[in-house]
Amino acid sequence: MGKYAATHAEGDIVVEIDDLGDCFAGRAYLYPTDPRVPNSIVFFRTSDKKKVSTTRADAMPIDPQTGEIAPWPHIADRYPGMIFASDAQVSIKWGNASLSLKWTTNIQTEGSATLSKSAASKPSDYVPMVMEWDEFKHHVSGLDYRRFVFRGQCKPWRLRTNYHRTGRADLARFLAEDMRSLHQYLSARTRHLFDRRNPDENGAFLHMAQHHGYPTPLLDWSYSPFVAAFFAYRSIKNSDAATAKDTEFIRIFQFDKERWMQISPTVQKLTPTRPHFSIMEFIAIENDRTIPQQALSGLTNVDDIESFIRSKEPANAPHLKVIDLPVKDRRRVMRDLSSMGITAGSLFPGLDGTCEELRERFFSL
Repeated sequence: MGKYAATHAEGDIVVEIDDLGDCFAGRAYLYPTDPRVPNSIVFFRTSDKKKVSTTRADAMPIDPQTGEIAPWPHIADRYPGMIFASDAQVSIKWGNASLSLKWTTNIQTEGSATLSKSAASKPSDYVPMVMEWDEFKHHVSGLDYRRFVFRGQCKPWRLRTNYHRTGRADLARFLAEDMRSLHQYLSARTRHLFDRRNPDENGAFLHMAQHHGYPTPLLDWSYSPFVAAFFAYRSIKNSDAATAKDTEFIRIFQFDKERWMQISPTVQKLTPTRPHFSIMEFIAIENDRTIPQQALSGLTNVDDIESFIRSKEPANAPHLKVIDLPVKDRRRVMRDLSSMGITAGSLFPGLDGTCEELRERFFSL
């Protein structure tokens, strides 16, 4: 994500590129600051994977009313005097730290952009609050009810969806290929036939796939800080916790959902749309894990979620805080959570969850 400058416009640009093995392909989204110039999407595919290359790219405008791609003649009357370029020759140069683009269109306009590499794979910039388990319980008991949501991770990774962790980025490809195949195959396993044209059902379908291990552009959250703690400690073995150093921690994110939704509008789509991070609660269709986990999700088209949140929050009143708890306390924490009714059996209804709960109870692994 970054800025671009062109002959008749300047503004924000988002480039989503997938590695297809023998080449790169994806889309660039241009959002001009001048409302007299339409938002647009550019499709491109390189002939190889050289660090310097030139390729032809096709462009389409985005309808300002529907937010979807539209043929230029359908919306031209809303931009009097405007001529829209249908294609361009694009020079691409990329390295370890940046991506540079220069283009010349079929109507002889020019543009350029230099985008810095995302920091999504780097360690988190947030300074954690280090707490003991009892201190953590006291802390969360004083928070406003359901104002905050929580996420637990066994490592202090930066906030990032599983989809983006795979290295994928082209969300239009994800919707056209992944979601179509998921719907085709998962429909054989569900009692309900999801209508993907319905935004609520499409979201519920995506949430179900996420809960069953498919990489999606969703980030799991819970209204319960203790459910978040369970997920943070869950994959750690008791034997590893027993030998853990005092400097080894799990991480729990505390996010002020209420304040975030006041400054950041909820967007229930992935593309084409400006970068967003939207907290959403999906209908629990064919997903019996949603209610016991008190689950909700962050839907996003942003790779580096932490930097995006920080760019919108005041320095003296952060929306996102991080809390680190000692790995070595795992056995005690899991037993405490069990007494609260937070176990694999309760959070994952079914045979797998029940067996995991009993394994935790009877085996010291």
